Amino acid sequence: MDNASRRWRSKPLQTSNPSLIMAFFSCLAWLYVAGRLWQDAENRNILANLLMKNSVQRPKVLTVEDKLMVLGCKDLEKRIVEAEMDLTLAKSQGYLKSQLKQSGSSSDKKLLAVIGVYTGFGSHLKRNVFRGSWMPRGEEALKKLEERGVVIRFVIGRSANRGDSLDRNIDVENRLTKDFLILDGHEEAQEELPKKAKLFFSTALQNWDAEFYVKVDDKIDLDLDGLISLLESRRGQDSAYIGCMKSGDVITEAGRPWYEPEWWKFGDEKSYFRHASGSLIILSKNLVQYVNINSASLMTYAHDDISVGSWMMGVQATYIDDNRLCCSSSRQDKVCSTA
Repeated sequence: MDNASRRWRSKPLQTSNPSLIMAFFSCLAWLYVAGRLWQDAENRNILANLLMKNSVQRPKVLTVEDKLMVLGCKDLEKRIVEAEMDLTLAKSQGYLKSQLKQSGSSSDKKLLAVIGVYTGFGSHLKRNVFRGSWMPRGEEALKKLEERGVVIRFVIGRSANRGDSLDRNIDVENRLTKDFLILDGHEEAQEELPKKAKLFFSTALQNWDAEFYVKVDDKIDLDLDGLISLLESRRGQDSAYIGCMKSGDVITEAGRPWYEPEWWKFGDEKSYFRHASGSLIILSKNLVQYVNINSASLMTYAHDDISVGSWMMGVQATYIDDNRLCCSSSRQDKVCSTA
């Protein structure tokens, strides 16, 4: 009985060992999983805190719009555009006074004409010939002409080597004669003549208020009284584009005289549009205002007369073909002749 009782008692002990072992390992596994989950949660919290600190310390990536707003430039940009529009309107209505008083006008009254005689660095003798013939010589004579409503100046740019002997010689001559309009922003060169036309008209407009602005080549002699009489008869004609009108073939072969690099723009016929001969070009004030306001965007071609003619095609200019301005004509009353 005792043996049977001992055997009966030992059986439960033998069957409970595996259960205890399994329970122990289950506990260990649960503790391990719980620990890993807790550790992962802590890591995520630490990482989140680090990212938050970095995002606070790191500068914000700004867009261009943000930067403009921060710097206050957006409002400034708007005001600049508005100011430019107001300036353009003021120029077009003639409210701006001269800012470049190089030779100046002795009177605020409106002049009849500003005449610019193109010249170059090597044309000193030719200038002296003009001064001794049709052009007034000396400051007093120039003032008397101005009292008649006409300003006349030799027009020249600057040397490619600014401040060299060419520039200094012109400055010395101008101090003696007072009859130059020096275009400081222009480089004097044959290939730059179309740009010289733009700058001459703009600078003359800024210096003097006149009915007409006249570009004259130094290859012609001028009947100054005849030109003044012609201009007097044209007073009050707005948008007047006056000259010896012509057209002609476009030279397409490089190396030939009068070659036009932009020849392909003139169509299959290769013929220039109607334009005033470059020897003498007359523009009324409002056309010169147009050139001045739009100077930066106006196209220039190889020749100044073609360039001016192309600008006039963009506005409602009144073309006036006057044979008296044809310097090679046989008319007795012509106002110019080939020098």
